[in-house]
Amino acid sequence: ILLFDGTTTSGWRRNYQPSFPDKGWAVENGSLVVLGEQGGDIITIAEFSSFDLKFEFKLTEAANSGVKYFVVEQYDGLSIGLEYQILDDERHPDAKQGVGGNRQCAALYDLLPATGKVMRPIGEWNQGRIVVVGNHAEHWLNGKKVLEYERCSPAFQTVVQKSKFIGVKDFGCWPRGHILLQDHGDKVYYRNLKIRTLSEPASVK
Repeated sequence: ILLFDGTTTSGWRRNYQPSFPDKGWAVENGSLVVLGEQGGDIITIAEFSSFDLKFEFKLTEAANSGVKYFVVEQYDGLSIGLEYQILDDERHPDAKQGVGGNRQCAALYDLLPATGKVMRPIGEWNQGRIVVVGNHAEHWLNGKKVLEYERCSPAFQTVVQKSKFIGVKDFGCWPRGHILLQDHGDKVYYRNLKIRTLSEPASVK
């Protein structure tokens, strides 16, 4: 299923709002672009449970964004969900915060780091992928699996209790949720966003 058709914003809306934001986002040359004008986060109208999400992203210097999944709208306007971090690790200060790289690109934000990753230079396209089958989740970057974990497991709960999400009821354990693209005030490009819904059990190749 195409989440972005390259020409329109159909299927997306601003988080906690009924329609797409009137500023801060644009469609440019087949890309969905967050302009860095604080237009707000956008989410899919549809919700997903088990899925294989593929997308491409291109960073500008010192940019910060994220692709969140299992996003729920029940936290007073906050964009709560699991986050595949999108970040310029070389220039953005967030890359040096957190623990062991858990706020760097392709990490599960503030929870688990990505390992063995190969990033392409600023201005070039990178390929991201998020695979979820039940509670098993994987982050991929440029064709390589860089992180996997089990949602809601004791190990997952342990890292949540050490993160900024401590106290968020059932964090990351919701059965389904929206996909979100984050506006963090920086210019970032997205394209080729597509998702395949999966059944349980399913083999991922």
